[in-house]
Amino acid sequence: MTSSLSILLVRLGALGDVVHAIPVDAALRRAFPSARIDWLVSAKHRAILDLVPVIDRRLVIDRGESAGGHTLLATVRELRRSRYDVAIDLQGLLKSAALARISGATRVLGFDVTYLRERLARPFYSEVYDPGCDGLYDPRETRHVVDINLGLLQTLGIAMAAPEFPLEHVESDVAVDVCRRTGGRYALLNPNAQWPNKRWPPARFGRVAAALRERHGLMSIALWGHGERDVADELVAHADGAAIASPPASIADLVALARSAAVMVSGDTGPAHIAAAVGTPIVGIFGPTRPSRNGPWLAKDVTVSRVEMCQCHHLRRCRLDRMCLMDIGVDEVIAAIDRRLAAESVHV
Repeated sequence: MTSSLSILLVRLGALGDVVHAIPVDAALRRAFPSARIDWLVSAKHRAILDLVPVIDRRLVIDRGESAGGHTLLATVRELRRSRYDVAIDLQGLLKSAALARISGATRVLGFDVTYLRERLARPFYSEVYDPGCDGLYDPRETRHVVDINLGLLQTLGIAMAAPEFPLEHVESDVAVDVCRRTGGRYALLNPNAQWPNKRWPPARFGRVAAALRERHGLMSIALWGHGERDVADELVAHADGAAIASPPASIADLVALARSAAVMVSGDTGPAHIAAAVGTPIVGIFGPTRPSRNGPWLAKDVTVSRVEMCQCHHLRRCRLDRMCLMDIGVDEVIAAIDRRLAAESVHV
């Protein structure tokens, strides 16, 4: 490996998965400080990578023309012009693997077939990393996906190290406004999730907000994204004045909000993983996904999980009439918050 090394990372989405791949970029930069490191990402998830200073270029792929995005054909042309030495597919899909191979990179790295989301991706790799489990969703797997991603770098001679999430500090009018309205002490509550199977009821989040004010003197901020404001409003309606809906917030605003929050309560979603990446205390509410693989990674963080009883692991929608997530009561989540905040105060 020389100083002129050029590397392409392929992780198109989703938001939380992109966050979980950032330590790979950071580890590559530490190992090869003079290398060119580019990242191929979908237009929808580019914003978080704009905050990662150790990326040289963000190559954005879109289904159509958009600001900063490229069509598939334009993306392929740009990849071919870049003449990469190494392409690393962290997604494990046929599409991502094909893009890594089409880049023309001398070496194309990916996971072993047992760990791929789509097994047809395997022929596109010149070298593979075997994480040593029986499958992507092997229930015996206890390692976090961040560590599994970092393990792939062993194919480049990079030893495992503690994960780093280099996210820039940015000014945010939204965060300033929230601090003004809450006196600077607040909790973030995230009742939304892309998968219906990961959504704990907003009315229960509202009761959690009331408890946060009563027990810890914290005002709660209900987060929401595109098309999700009604869920945040329902949370606020059940909070007895202890919660407000967040102003419209960008990804950069979310990072700033998370840095100053006393705690975040959320399901397995991108905003929760962003908060974990900047060290926000987390209480996770998990149903169809395993906290050991997808949850927060700090030992002090707390998760309330029903993964053992779930019969719809890693499915967007529950196949039963009653999601296992509904088995998690408000009192159980409040107790988890009490434990997490107590652990934080001990370490201050």
